[in-house]
Amino acid sequence: MSPESKKLFNVIILGVSFMFIFTAFQTCGNIAQTVITNLNNTDFHGSGYTSMSIIYGVFSASNLLSPSVVAIVGPQLSMVVSGIFYSLYIAVFIQPATWAFYTASVFIGIAAAVLWTAQGNCLTVNSDENTIGRNSGVFWALLQSSLFFGNLYIYFAWQGKTRISESDRRTVFIALTVISLVGTVLFFLIRKQEDTKAPEEEDSADETLGDSSSAQNKMTRAVAAFKKSIKLSFTKEILLLSVTTAYTGLELTFFSGVYGTCIGAVNRFGSEEKSLIGLSGIFIGVGEILATWSHREMHVFPIKRAKRKAIHFHLVALQYWNKQWLLGEYMQEGGGIFGLLSKNNRFGRNPVVMLGIVVHFIAFYLIFFNMPNDAPIAPMEGTDDVAYMMPSKEVAIFCSFLLGLGDSCFNTQLLSILGFLYSEDSAPAFAIFKFVQSICAAVAYFYSNYFLLQWQLLIMVVVGFFGTITFFTVEWEAAAAVGARGSDYSSI
Repeated sequence: MSPESKKLFNVIILGVSFMFIFTAFQTCGNIAQTVITNLNNTDFHGSGYTSMSIIYGVFSASNLLSPSVVAIVGPQLSMVVSGIFYSLYIAVFIQPATWAFYTASVFIGIAAAVLWTAQGNCLTVNSDENTIGRNSGVFWALLQSSLFFGNLYIYFAWQGKTRISESDRRTVFIALTVISLVGTVLFFLIRKQEDTKAPEEEDSADETLGDSSSAQNKMTRAVAAFKKSIKLSFTKEILLLSVTTAYTGLELTFFSGVYGTCIGAVNRFGSEEKSLIGLSGIFIGVGEILATWSHREMHVFPIKRAKRKAIHFHLVALQYWNKQWLLGEYMQEGGGIFGLLSKNNRFGRNPVVMLGIVVHFIAFYLIFFNMPNDAPIAPMEGTDDVAYMMPSKEVAIFCSFLLGLGDSCFNTQLLSILGFLYSEDSAPAFAIFKFVQSICAAVAYFYSNYFLLQWQLLIMVVVGFFGTITFFTVEWEAAAAVGARGSDYSSI
């Protein structure tokens, strides 16, 4: 097998491994609160919302150390160990215990930071300037397919269920645990690269990978990058964009954990209430993929320079960077909604963000009218309440699609403008982005234990409105700066 074929093989194995692990984990997160409210065991007093809040909080903090862990242990072993912790978290649901549930939440927060940093390392090592777009696209396509398989399984497994029995729970989570373990074992198939690089590329490889003897230097660089991130976080542009980023954290929590719980709690959906959780997850994925694939002109900054920094400097944004944003070279043939918006790029990123907030506001409005107010915190018996219309399954699933579509609008454009503004200093900027997003997601999961649906929607509307305004402000200033240099803004 040629070196290039071996690299592509590694990328495919990486994507398939993540597909298995996140088929299990994303499905687990989508149904966790519903399963917990149906537990018979009175000794268990956990909350799926609290668990996810812990995961996101620990994930944010753990990114301070994850690059150094990957540098010392190596990306392959880091991903294997992280995958084991993902599997253990899912396995906790087979026979839930409160202490094990929350302890696993802490460990998976740490494992997530290590896993995504190692993933970025592995993808970088197996790519160059000419293949990073293709490889990111291959990885992303495989990863996003996890949104379909797990939720499709739930849709069929829970058909006709109005309550999740102990047998139903164990069957689902044993299957998900096995799926996660399969993905973990597949990491062993990733082949190490031979030293076939040209002399000018060796410095880049050494800088990216290093060995255990250079761990101290890597830590020094990581500390320096952390200090730079702190300094950068107080600049005007980052402060403004932090409001937009905060909104993406809030709505991430809502569509990935809260909304499915709401659907599963509505008794008026009849025997389909539980299986609709899976269908909702599928349509969220459809919205995410449609939006990202159809965005023709992703604003890609110089990859070679940025990717070297990514491994060393707490690149907590690697998850979204690889998953959505670096796809520009690979996905530029798409059409659809974003394609139409991008054919005339005089207005920059603002039309896509405007589309995202309008789509989300429509979704929030329909959810407010369609879903009972107590749905997020309904007891095991569910809720028989009615909002302002009789609950409609079709409207509920349509809103799932809108939530995924709007989320992709915001994330692609946020990552695009960060890459444009900080092409020379991308890693600290992306670190701030992911840190703010994860902290806000943790906060949102925490208050989801207590707030009724109307208050959660109101918070997102207010933060989303101001986040859109602040994004427009930064985009207009960026356009003015480009115009002052005599450049054509439509080319950025």
